[in-house]
Amino acid sequence: MKLGLGSYAFRWNIGIGDKQPATPMTAMEVLEIAHGHGLSVVQYADNLPLDRLSADEHRALKARADEYGMTLELGTQSFDAAELARYIPIGQRIGSSILRVALDAEDALIPVPDLAAQLRELLPDGKAAGLRFAIENHFNYPSPRMVQLLDAVADDALGVCLDVANSICAGEWPMETVRMLAPYAINLHFKDYQITPDPYGVGFRIHGTPLGEGRAELAQVLDALSDRDPDMSVILEHWLPHGDDMQATRRLEFDWLDRTVAAAKRLVPLT
Repeated sequence: MKLGLGSYAFRWNIGIGDKQPATPMTAMEVLEIAHGHGLSVVQYADNLPLDRLSADEHRALKARADEYGMTLELGTQSFDAAELARYIPIGQRIGSSILRVALDAEDALIPVPDLAAQLRELLPDGKAAGLRFAIENHFNYPSPRMVQLLDAVADDALGVCLDVANSICAGEWPMETVRMLAPYAINLHFKDYQITPDPYGVGFRIHGTPLGEGRAELAQVLDALSDRDPDMSVILEHWLPHGDDMQATRRLEFDWLDRTVAAAKRLVPLT
């Protein structure tokens, strides 16, 4: 497997919603950080959208990645056929083999046959650009529905970006999700989480931890993927909650990444 860095590892340094730093981290900076940690892939998600960069900036990213012997991947949020069509040439420009799409609540309202038909129309252009579409199991898109979609399309160019913890929000425990989606996985989002009881006994909350410091069944996840492509990218990200001091939170992202990379290098069999 190939270890990589996802842009959501720097949610707060890049900026999201109303939490915007004075100087947001750039796509090139993310690449340099990944290289500094000895990682071989960077996956740019929707929090750092590459369609906002120029073609020259895409080529500069690709040139730097080539210099380091690294590869780049890209992704979008929610299904939008026009946006996906716009991202295909960007994927080709940066040499990506994956275009990750995170389906969410609104996408669950699209009948599976309709969504499958729209994806089929995009696949030939994606294949011509050397891309496979990796559909991520996101918070409100249940895995059984994902399986229906994948089986309806039935094309090797469409697979799953398997996230270890997202589908807890859809009422699935992680290994339940993994067992359903592992046969379709072409990419892995590797993260960890913890469940903390409320101090007053009013339920509990699920929050992120550095990799290997929570309750995710990481070894079992990797074992479930042992028969998949040995060069599958394993993208590291985390759910670091923000605190009252955003500068401290942004510094903590670097500490969590150090701990996560160290754990990943112990856990993940690398090619």
